[in-house]
This record gives sequence, structure tokens and C-alpha cells, in this order.
Amino acid sequence: MAAKRDDRIGSYELPDGMTALARDHLVQPWPTAGEIGAEARGGIVSGDGIYVIDSEGRRLIDGPAGMWCVNAGHRRKDLADVLYEQAMALSYNSPWYTMNEPSVSLSARLAGHAPGDLNHVFYTTGGSSAVETALRFMQFANNVKGRPEKKLIFSRQGGYHGSTYLSASLNGRPRDHDWMDSASDQVIKLTCPNPFRRPEGMGEAAFCDFLVEEFRGVIERTGAERIGAFVAEPVMASGGVIVPPDGYLKRMRQICRDNDILFIADEVVTAFGRLGHVFASKDVFGIEPDMITFAKGVTSGYFPLGGVMISSRLFEELRRSNHPDAMFAHGLTYSSHPIGCAVALKNLDILEEGLLEHVRSISAHFQASLKTLEDLPLVGEVRGLGLMGCVECVADRVHNNPLTLDLEVGKRIDRHCQELGLLVRPLIHMCVMSPPLTITAPQIDEMTAILRTSICRTMDELVREGLWRG
Repeated sequence: MAAKRDDRIGSYELPDGMTALARDHLVQPWPTAGEIGAEARGGIVSGDGIYVIDSEGRRLIDGPAGMWCVNAGHRRKDLADVLYEQAMALSYNSPWYTMNEPSVSLSARLAGHAPGDLNHVFYTTGGSSAVETALRFMQFANNVKGRPEKKLIFSRQGGYHGSTYLSASLNGRPRDHDWMDSASDQVIKLTCPNPFRRPEGMGEAAFCDFLVEEFRGVIERTGAERIGAFVAEPVMASGGVIVPPDGYLKRMRQICRDNDILFIADEVVTAFGRLGHVFASKDVFGIEPDMITFAKGVTSGYFPLGGVMISSRLFEELRRSNHPDAMFAHGLTYSSHPIGCAVALKNLDILEEGLLEHVRSISAHFQASLKTLEDLPLVGEVRGLGLMGCVECVADRVHNNPLTLDLEVGKRIDRHCQELGLLVRPLIHMCVMSPPLTITAPQIDEMTAILRTSICRTMDELVREGLWRG
């Protein structure tokens, strides 16, 4: 049953019968009821640099970098060697009563990059558990301080924060809650800070004012004494790479500070080089949050690891409380995993030794290249920041209405892209791009050219089928 490898090209062939086995046994993320437990998706068999090879032998640019995570690129021997060496030295230790050197060293390194007094790290296994940890810590801290009613959480429409129960309750994307239960009584959703969808006739500065005043108004009506946290992605990733209006995050941060509301920056996507810095909160947006959640790029996807950076002030307040025996009864079997932390340390070396600078130097070309696609009639807007980009398709460029057949458009473009040598992440009527940070200018131009041809082919299909007038 073992896969076959050809070392000349670094690719593998899937064993015979894998599609049938997958349909019989493998349950994949986010399935529909009509396919759950009986689905096989496209196979990826190997990777190298910014490329992956699929089960049909096609060499594809990995446009989404896996799931926003393969920042240092595929098949890096330096990362693989560290993973192996740490596994041979210490594969695991219980974080309940012991600790390991890689997690301690990584904590100090991360504290050196984090803004303000975010000097402490609680490690998790991914982004969902990182957000869940931050929220549970907020609840715990308010209980210890004698404020059990200060638990409500603000998030935004269009946001995405995870798949565990409380983190998923923050999500504000279309259809996320159609069939899934959530802690809706604990969450208040604010307007999505998407300038492309702002009210007709409203300028971007006025839109920012509206968002800020909405926040103030909801706090006034709800009562700051009931609100525990505001959770925000600096750039809303899975919502379509939404970059908020200029100054929005700074103003929201100040309102949180004025009302004793914890500001939690969800940097699961924006950290570890995606915007050219280890953390983007201060270096890109000028804010110092109370907590930062991270995952994905911390190990470039080579090992599951996430975490929460937490303010020293919050711990000092707890140590001064009247409940020194109150226990933060929260932990994970794989918290502070030695292999994950060792890989993250090497990944930080790679970022610091030139990859962050590369991202800062090439981001303008990435954004400008994608922006050229706006001349296509199907494209409503191309937006992004750093090495994050989104091509949003619309049926009507005047009113910016999403396509009625939006469920098909992204998938159609993705199908054509794969035929031409590119993986994209189709999000309904949007195509999201977040390639490995090692991508070069010629590779960016190749990616854009494939996108252009694929969108043109999709437009031709829609016109032929009578689904769109063009």
C-alpha cells in the first residue's frame, strides 16, 4: 500500500485504490450532508518549493500555501531534519508536570517579536484551539476578578476564527451557521469592515467612522461591564482578504482600552511573514493587543502548533487577586510539544535570515500583478496586503452584486487554474491567493497569467450557458 517515489522529480504516485478507500473510510473537513462519509477529493502527492504535484502528475503553483501555512515552502530539508532530530532526542513530554527546552526557547524568541508586554505564550495545536484558549482565559480572568457577568464577545460579520465550539461561534461568514449550533448568546457580531461593500455613496473615511460609532453604540447599549473581549483578524483572511479602512484597528483598540475590553488579535494567518513581519499587529497596523493568537505559519505547516501571546499585565492582575488558588483548568495533551516547538525555532531562523525582507520587497509586485486582473468584466475587485490577495467576481460591476451562481464561479475558475498549473482557494465567488513566501517575481507573473486565462475561460462558459451576459 506504500506510495511510490521518483527521486528524480521529487514526486509520488498514490497507491492504487486510494480514491475508493477514501470514499469508504476518510471523512474530510466541511463536507455536505449529501457527500459526507462517501467523498474523495483531489490528491496531492508531493511538494517542492512553491509547487505541489497532484495525483494526475500535474505540477501546480501552490497558490494558497496549503491553508495559508506553508510559508517557508515545501520539502525543506532544514525543517525536516530538525523534526527528525528532535523526535529522536525527545518525542514528547507531559506539559502537566514537566517542560522541554524547545518550548522555553521558542517562548523567549516569540516574546522578543511580540508587541508591548505580550511576554508569555500558551501553546496549542492549531488556530481554533488558540482562539478557544484566549476566550477561556478571558472568562477565567473575569471570574477571578469577581466579574462573572463580563463575558460577552464581539466579533465581525465575515470573520473566521475556527472550528471548535466557542471559536466557531465567532465566525461571521455566509453559511457557517446554517446547520451548526453555536454559543450565539455569548457573541455580538459587528459590521464587516469591508470597504468594497460599504454603503453606496459613503466614502472610506466615513465608513470607518460608521464602524467605530457602531462599536461605541453597542457598548453603550449593552454595558461595558458585560463585555469581555473583541476578537479581530487584522486582515480578514477566509472572509476574502478584507483589509479594513485606514485607522480602523487603532480606533477599535482605543475603545477597547477605554472600556476595559480585551483586544484579541487573531493572527493565525497574518503572523510569521505573511505580511512581512513575525507579528503584524504593531509593525503593520500600529496596535498593541492584549492577546495575539497564532498558528499555521509558525511551523510552515510542518507540524501542528498554535498558541496565544498574553500580556504580562493580565497575569500580574491575577497574581494580585484574592483567589490565589483559582485554577485555569485548561490544557491540551500536546501543549508545548517539543517537536513542534523545535521546528518553529528553525522556521523563525529562516524568516529572520532573509525571508521576511523578501516578503517586504516583493509584496508590491504581488499586489500590482494581481491588480491587473481588474480589467476583466467578471472581476469586481482585487484586494490584498503583503502576500495575501483576493480576486472577487461580481455579476454587476456598478452595484457590486455577487453572482447568483456564486457557488459555481470559484470552483469553475479553480478547475481551469488546475488544468493550467495553479491551485487557488475558491471561496464561493472569490479566489484567494497566499503563496509560499519564497515565491519570486516571475512566478508571481506566471500565477497571474494563469488566473487571467482561467477567468476568461470561465466568462466564456457562463456566456455560452446563458448564465451571465458579460
